[in-house]
Amino acid sequence: MAFFKHPMALVESHYVGNDTRVWAFAHILPKAVIGSDCNICDHTFIENDVVVGNRVTVKSGVQLWDGVTVEDDVFIGPNVTFTNDPFPRSKRYPESFSRTIICKGASVGANATILPGVTIGQNAMVGAGSVVTKDVPPFAIVVGNPARIIEYVQSDGIRMAGPTTSGLSHGPLNNDVSVKGAKLYEIPLVDDMRGTLIFAEYDKLLPFIPKRFFLIFDVPSKEVRGEHAHRICHQFLACIKGSCSVVLDDGINRAEVVLNRPNLGLHIFPMVWATEYKYSPDAVLLVLASDVYEADDYIRDYDKFIIELQKK
Repeated sequence: MAFFKHPMALVESHYVGNDTRVWAFAHILPKAVIGSDCNICDHTFIENDVVVGNRVTVKSGVQLWDGVTVEDDVFIGPNVTFTNDPFPRSKRYPESFSRTIICKGASVGANATILPGVTIGQNAMVGAGSVVTKDVPPFAIVVGNPARIIEYVQSDGIRMAGPTTSGLSHGPLNNDVSVKGAKLYEIPLVDDMRGTLIFAEYDKLLPFIPKRFFLIFDVPSKEVRGEHAHRICHQFLACIKGSCSVVLDDGINRAEVVLNRPNLGLHIFPMVWATEYKYSPDAVLLVLASDVYEADDYIRDYDKFIIELQKK
């Protein structure tokens, strides 16, 4: 036997990887697949249609029901509750169970509840006691009931530095954003007794001639928008009322920018993953685009985004 099994554990599966440790009162059913170098703690139960990757930690009091897939390097805290039937009745069984996926490097805090069919993205973090009702994007930190995004982490899982919001002079503020392919602009503001005006001209402050614009407003403050990259299109964002945050990702670095005044603009280049969230109740976000709408220009799957970046 290439893995450790406590004398009080019941391991019926023959698919347990090398150097995995299964502790007391754990029960693993015959068809479950467990990777190598895992730590399956006391009082855990793993059903048949479950796949657990390598270097996974499953703390005490966790049950992995049919339909759960846990990828490599995942941490599952004590007493996390997984569910696999959205409308359970005693002695009534669905034809198939919802597939729940915990992606590589994610962590789920103690006593969290995961509803059926949810995907928790790569390196995401679910706070203790949270109730996850829908998919969690890669690198997001979610808390609460229902769980909502409160911030994001870097590619290595470490929290990002504080958000960027400052600007000192007109024009691009290139050093304010650590993500390659994004620039902040300070737009001139004229304020007198008649009111306030801001303006920008192409080739001086506007980085491109817009072919399209749209406004985003009346967004519930806890909702997330964006979550995509463009292959060709450039975008210029300005929150002309209220505030919102934009998380930028170039595949290596991740940064958060707060747009909290109408004369602060953000130029997002192609092949930068952008997510907008933390909208204030009165937020109005203006987006200028360098091209007309083309569905094929959007990359809406983060894994596909990384694959296309690696090809460049």
